[in-house]
Amino acid sequence: MIKHLIPIIFCLCSFSALAADPVQSSLFGSEAIDGYDTVAYWTENKAIEGKKQFTYEYKGAKWRFASQQNLDLFKATPQKYLPEYGGYCAWAMSDDRLASVDGEAWTLYEGKLYLNYNKRVMEDWRQQKALFVEQANGFYKARFPKQEQSARY
Repeated sequence: MIKHLIPIIFCLCSFSALAADPVQSSLFGSEAIDGYDTVAYWTENKAIEGKKQFTYEYKGAKWRFASQQNLDLFKATPQKYLPEYGGYCAWAMSDDRLASVDGEAWTLYEGKLYLNYNKRVMEDWRQQKALFVEQANGFYKARFPKQEQSARY
């Protein structure tokens, strides 16, 4: 009987952890955006992988940065640089699903950072981004009601 309860307990703990902390990180670690520098999207207008020596833990995830300057910018105002929907794919969220992201598939739109599953999904998402953002905002609020209205980490 006990061996049948262990998987059930594991699943319940996993779901409660997901509900409490919607920070999407890499499959085999706790790196946000798979190690890409979230500040670089804004300052360099491109995806740049962060370096291990510029790592900062925030909201249960490890954030990597390409430079000390970017790390300092993030520490000063993290909310400015956080991706929407806890770092989950914006297109999937618009369909009430959770999906991981590719740091190379990103869009800055109306002062916010949106990530996507891959570049093909990103191109589709960009075609109707206003509609997808509206849908995703509603689903995110329903899925994670304790998170901020802006759908941030």
